[in-house]
Amino acid sequence: MRFRTLIPVALSLAVAALVACGDDGGSSGPPVPTETELRAAVEAAGVTPLEPVDVDPAHAALGQQLFFDVELSGNRDIACATCHHAQFGTSDGASLAIGTGGIGIGPNRIIGQRRRVVARNTLDLFGRHDTRWTAAGWDGAVERLDDGSLIGPLDASTPLPEGLPSVFAGATLFALVDKDQMRGRPGDLDVDGETNELALAHEDDEGALWTAVVDRLMAIEGYRDGFAAAWPGLAAEDVTIVHVVTALDAWMASAYGAVDSPFDRWLAGDAGALDDGARAGAALFFGEAGCASCHAGPLLTDQQYYNLAVPQLGPGMLDEEPLDYGRGRETGRPDDRYAFRTPPLRNVALTGPWMHNGAYTTLEGAVRHHLDTLAALDAYDSRQLKPELQSFVHDDPIDLARVRSTAWTDGSPVALSDDDVAALVDFLDALTDPAAGDLRGLRPESVPSGRDVP
Repeated sequence: MRFRTLIPVALSLAVAALVACGDDGGSSGPPVPTETELRAAVEAAGVTPLEPVDVDPAHAALGQQLFFDVELSGNRDIACATCHHAQFGTSDGASLAIGTGGIGIGPNRIIGQRRRVVARNTLDLFGRHDTRWTAAGWDGAVERLDDGSLIGPLDASTPLPEGLPSVFAGATLFALVDKDQMRGRPGDLDVDGETNELALAHEDDEGALWTAVVDRLMAIEGYRDGFAAAWPGLAAEDVTIVHVVTALDAWMASAYGAVDSPFDRWLAGDAGALDDGARAGAALFFGEAGCASCHAGPLLTDQQYYNLAVPQLGPGMLDEEPLDYGRGRETGRPDDRYAFRTPPLRNVALTGPWMHNGAYTTLEGAVRHHLDTLAALDAYDSRQLKPELQSFVHDDPIDLARVRSTAWTDGSPVALSDDDVAALVDFLDALTDPAAGDLRGLRPESVPSGRDVP
């Protein structure tokens, strides 16, 4: 969230007046807006109901099998579902992900030998396939241009193929061939003790790696049948990586829409869907606290990039190791360093730890960081992290100065009471679809490779 003053003025003045009246310590919490006031504030922020995504059921059925099959990973030891897990809000409950070579799932997953943690927090999958998304990833590494075409990361050597259904599908392509996430490293043996051919194939040629993934899948009869059912008339030799990620995209879009939160029901006209705590928090969110200056629109994000002075945590990204330049690594602009994209907020209570690197392990802590970002950077307590991650916090004066040098300081720090913060958290809780809390029912009993399903 970003905190600064936001219209509508009527709601802001109403909140301010009520807070002033109750400023003698006897207040029972922030005021609850009227229905008219709240709807005016939400309308001013451009927030509208989300609709379920309509996908080809045959594509989604194939995508479900692919999503849960470790065959997509070089070492055959990790599936998409391993890190985007049903029990952890389609993320993994960890600050930084552990990809191929790891053991277990969720926050207790153990890193393997000769491995390192992934540099960023695992994105949740809720609503990521909406066609209004213009970029994917914390740094917008995959973008849709004005002409509708997609471009990939700055350091990619292969252009994105045509025909991708979403920007997120483009990001999926690069997750498949990332050596820390799914592909593995040269010299790796898979779980059967065989050479990982994906790790050997053309290190700097993503196109060849994508072809190798397809070849592996098409060697399995169940997938040959699956692609034939999803695309009738498509010859087996004509299946490409676009078909693979289109199926995955269809599955994730259909399974992880999650558009039935109390807030979504309220948007649809159910005035009783939000309780008083959530309504008070919504008044702050869309009014005095100014969160909606960036968390606006149908997706509750402006899709822009900001350096909120989040502590640098993790092994870093490629050329800038041990730091992570964020958007700056894609644009090459020094003033974009340490900026990350405004995240969407539906089901945010389920997707911690929070921030691009999971620096905050409570939602309240993430909210409080926004109140005074520079002070929070200086006061960051790494003890909230797992012990093995605490040494990854880059908090020496030089690194802190680097982060501060490009920090977004639009507006003054916002003074909110503990009751105000609690109300904001109540509202964020109201963005949770009850069905999203446990999605284990979506897990298939088996997959075409015959391997264990995570």
